[in-house]
Amino acid sequence: MTEIASGLNDSRPKFSQLLTDTTLGVILVEHRDRATRFGFNTLALLLESQGRRLEVINETDTKDELVDDFVALITSMAARIYGRRASKRRSEQIRQCVEDAYS
Repeated sequence: MTEIASGLNDSRPKFSQLLTDTTLGVILVEHRDRATRFGFNTLALLLESQGRRLEVINETDTKDELVDDFVALITSMAARIYGRRASKRRSEQIRQCVEDAYS
């Protein structure tokens, strides 16, 4: 299952569906921050209490949870900044096309 959303966003219907489907024994994520930016261990413990697992395919190199959390936060914020810039450029291009069409 693929879902394009930030790990900071709690409103992720597909991921929520995976978490609530108790017939799934293992949930695989590519990176820890794809599941959640913060509280990964808590989420993993909750799933383990149900006899389920949250597994990460690509573990980090640092082995330091605080550093990993900090990198995840910076990555997320940078993505938001670049996303806003791209959105602003698209809006400007649309505005320019509309102005050209009515000039």
